[in-house]
Amino acid sequence: MMETSEPQDYVPSPCIRRCDLDRKRQSCLGCKRLLEEIMRWGVMTPDERRAVWARLGRPIPDRP
Repeated sequence: MMETSEPQDYVPSPCIRRCDLDRKRQSCLGCKRLLEEIMRWGVMTPDERRAVWARLGRPIPDRP
């Protein structure tokens, strides 16, 4: 996973550990990410990750 040392660059995964693939839509029924987003998450930039959260329509949780 692409970790950065800058706090503003931390963007957690939307994964809720209820993984079930909707084969027709190519998305996870749990977190609603597209299969491509799931596969690329580890190499996405922080801005790309924020864009996924925006598409999901959910706020990004604070860093644990």
